[in-house]
Amino acid sequence: MTSVALDYETLTDIELAKLIAQRDSLAVRVVTRRNNQRLYRTAWSVLKDRADAEEAVQEGYLKGFAAIDSFAGVSSLSTWLTRIVLNEALGRRRSAQRRIRLLREHSIALLDDYRENLMGGPAASSSPEADAARGQVAKLLEQAIADLPEAFRIVFMLREVEGLSVEETAEALQVPAQTARPASCGRGDACRWPSLPPCRTL
Repeated sequence: MTSVALDYETLTDIELAKLIAQRDSLAVRVVTRRNNQRLYRTAWSVLKDRADAEEAVQEGYLKGFAAIDSFAGVSSLSTWLTRIVLNEALGRRRSAQRRIRLLREHSIALLDDYRENLMGGPAASSSPEADAARGQVAKLLEQAIADLPEAFRIVFMLREVEGLSVEETAEALQVPAQTARPASCGRGDACRWPSLPPCRTL
């Protein structure tokens, strides 16, 4: 009897989850390939640091795959993983904030503060060369997004960059759909999102 090769690209989320629970490496590869970019951007929107975001995504995958048996398919696998990574990023940021607070309470100079004081303020950026213009624009855009208030930043990344619907964004953040919808977005006006409540732990 000839066995039929499994087409992983056509499998449902539930089927992929079952295969991951059985330690199927191809199923893991399909899921990570589909979600790497979204999960990274979600983590970065909280941590605003590339290395920290990458670590949060890796840890989120580990936690998600370890608990894959609990995936019931109520939401999509992508939304389920996004929620896990978001919680991981928020937890890492809280831990970092606690460490910084303790360091400052003990009057330990931080590297960033020392560097800025030594240089008399943040270093001025030089004019980019023509061949680096695109990279400079990307950095400026990344910084502009990083400077947004957290509630705006997370929703912006999920809605505008990742293209999630209002309902998908609300599900990932575990908030009412109205919270993930701009409060106003009239012509000539900036879109405004209401403040997000703290994300619930899994």
